[in-house]
Amino acid sequence: MKIEILGPGCPKCKTLLQNAEKAMKDLSLQAEIVKIEDIEKIMEAGIMMTPALVVDGKIISTGKILSVNEIKKVLQ
Repeated sequence: MKIEILGPGCPKCKTLLQNAEKAMKDLSLQAEIVKIEDIEKIMEAGIMMTPALVVDGKIISTGKILSVNEIKKVLQ
């Protein structure tokens, strides 16, 4: 499993990253987490609002911070 957090490094992006890490830990999942801050790469992915959460190439959310529980539901 590959989890990508896309955003320029703002506090919201960092919170989403922390929530994703916590959700993975709570579920005892092994996954690669990648933080993408390059604006060109974010735009290439079709993301227009950050932060964004992408799991295995599928855009899960854009423009909001998902809670730990919301991320857990996606990962299960």
